[in-house]
Amino acid sequence: MAKLKKDGLTPLELKLMQALWSLGSGTVAEVQEQMQPPPAYTTVQTMLNILERKGKLTRAMEGRAYRYRPTLSEAKAHGHAVRDLVERMFGGSSEDLVMSLVKTRQLDARKLASIARKLQQQEDEA
Repeated sequence: MAKLKKDGLTPLELKLMQALWSLGSGTVAEVQEQMQPPPAYTTVQTMLNILERKGKLTRAMEGRAYRYRPTLSEAKAHGHAVRDLVERMFGGSSEDLVMSLVKTRQLDARKLASIARKLQQQEDEA
């Protein structure tokens, strides 16, 4: 469980990472411009430096500003978040997560059939 916590992102960290995933790389000002509403420049700067210290980003001096690049992929971040959710909310049971989605009508028979087709395609390609 400790590893999931370490790999997780706070809501603000996630928004910053989403901006960087969209940009590919960016300066503090470029990242700030991507966010709505834009946080204060110093907030973005501080949080990008924290993410760099955590190993989620790299930075390199470009002119007078640092350019930040994600080292954590969006797919990997999604995987960490889903594993954390399944572990914390459903005791590690992905089946319980799916049943919760069915019970709350976020998944219906049509969507489940579509998912089953996609799973079969994935297996066929493997």
